Amino acid sequence: MRYFLVIFFFVFSGLSLSAQSEQLARNFFEQGQFEKALNIYKQLLEKNPSNPVIFDKVVSSYQQLENFEEAEKLLYEKLKSTANNPAILIDLGHNFELRENKQKSVQFYDEALGVIEARPNYAYSIARSFEKYNLLDYASQAYERSMELNPQQNFNLQLARIYGEQGKTEAMFSNYLDLIEADRKFFSIASREFSRYVSEDATSEANSIFRKLLLKKLQENPGLLYNQMLSWLFVQQKDYSKAFAQEKAIYRRGDGGLQGIINLAIIARDNNDPETAKEIIGYVIEESPSENLVLKANQLLLALELETASSDEFKEIDQKFQELFTRFGRGVNTLSLQVDYAKFLAFKREQNENAVNLLKELEQKVASEFDRAKVKMALADILVMEEKFNEALIYYSQVQKLVKNDEFSQNARFKVAKTSYFKGDFDWAKTQLDVLKSSTSQLIANDAMELSLLIEDNSTEDSTHAALKQYARADLLSFQEKDSEAINVLQDLLLNHKGEKIEDEALLKLARLYKKQEEYRKAEANYLQIINLYNDDILADNANFFLAELYSNYLDEPEKARNFYEQIIFHFPDSIYFVDARKNFRSLRGDNIE
Repeated sequence: MRYFLVIFFFVFSGLSLSAQSEQLARNFFEQGQFEKALNIYKQLLEKNPSNPVIFDKVVSSYQQLENFEEAEKLLYEKLKSTANNPAILIDLGHNFELRENKQKSVQFYDEALGVIEARPNYAYSIARSFEKYNLLDYASQAYERSMELNPQQNFNLQLARIYGEQGKTEAMFSNYLDLIEADRKFFSIASREFSRYVSEDATSEANSIFRKLLLKKLQENPGLLYNQMLSWLFVQQKDYSKAFAQEKAIYRRGDGGLQGIINLAIIARDNNDPETAKEIIGYVIEESPSENLVLKANQLLLALELETASSDEFKEIDQKFQELFTRFGRGVNTLSLQVDYAKFLAFKREQNENAVNLLKELEQKVASEFDRAKVKMALADILVMEEKFNEALIYYSQVQKLVKNDEFSQNARFKVAKTSYFKGDFDWAKTQLDVLKSSTSQLIANDAMELSLLIEDNSTEDSTHAALKQYARADLLSFQEKDSEAINVLQDLLLNHKGEKIEDEALLKLARLYKKQEEYRKAEANYLQIINLYNDDILADNANFFLAELYSNYLDEPEKARNFYEQIIFHFPDSIYFVDARKNFRSLRGDNIE
């Protein structure tokens, strides 16, 4: 037993020392100390001459030191001992290319390609060796020739990637489509790759090529796949009407139901195209054989109408709610609709008592804990609007207990913190918010972090929290949908607390309210003031991004929008708006979005 332990100890020690040496050599190589790296790699190669990784590192070290003769000598020795291994032929070609001997390098590359004629199965390793040196033309030739010689071989995925890197956009799209035709599991992989080339600009070269290719394929073979891909393309271009046309074709020819069309309506709504969203939902209502789906579609349509409705239209919307209750009843099946109606009564029609009574009656009907939590959450929201904060806190706490470990529970906890903030209990609010910073919901985590920072930044200098209380009051008025009153409070705050830390927060909040009321130039002035006075502070990226969006989407000044998106890219790389800013900047510049 002791004998085996001694052997194990020496073997393990040897392996450990070898690994340490390899790590040390790698560190030297990465630091550019190629002489030191080479000395260690040569020792390692003597001990293990068949290790391909160590061999490659010795060759690379010689090449980095421009000792191409030694690298060549080593490669020729390896070639003789491995019966003309095609990968070594490519390594030799690369070594001659480094010596600027183009004729010799091409000779070896062509010889490696020639191996495929007799041994097509070597194509993958040969192509990968070419790719190692970014020799994409040779790599594509290897894959293509192999597929010609052996039709059973399928390198469409590898070729599609190479074609994309070569700028052969149509060939790239075509190969991915061939893959999806053969196996639908490639749909998600291909759509991710397509996103690197397709942009929101319908006139871009990549978009035009892809659209023409899909239409051609659809004419040759009218399969659902091409309708689906065209719908996907039109969604990327934010042309939801054209996407709707494709989704209707899919629905009429398939058996997948209306869910794809409903999803499109939600996408259109979320991307500020309410009219198309309404048209799509109207189609769902007309076509759906399911009463439950018709109910949900009508509910979504009412929500859309409320987003843009004026007070003069509230009576008509109320009537539409009543018509749905007449048709579908007031049972548990219409719970979501009844909750929406209660919120409509409270937040739009100022009928708080009716809203609260409706929800309390509904609470007695529901059986499931999640449904009860949904009703209690709505009830708490209305109580906050009525400034009955303590009662609201009780309901929010009950929601947390009903749906533990659910995102709905985390949202209730955030609302506990927000309610405490509204009532001026900033310390307790911050305690709750700090817990939520690690929420599984990124949206809740971000909101919690922002509110926590607001409280922290404006509690240090002013122990009375006078400015913070005024800001929280404006925030509450905004929640109550009393935007004009909120604007007055913020204007007063800026007048009486000029130069204090809360000024940038107040300017940003005021700008958002101006934008909501379509006073775009006032919003612009506030964003510019933040950028001019506080461009090194935490809200600077918000101001730059929101101003860019204002110029792009509302003021029709794309050049100015581009300038402010660019500010995010170059000065705020850690911003949560960085990805969107880069995408929008490239779109305005006319790039393909990579």
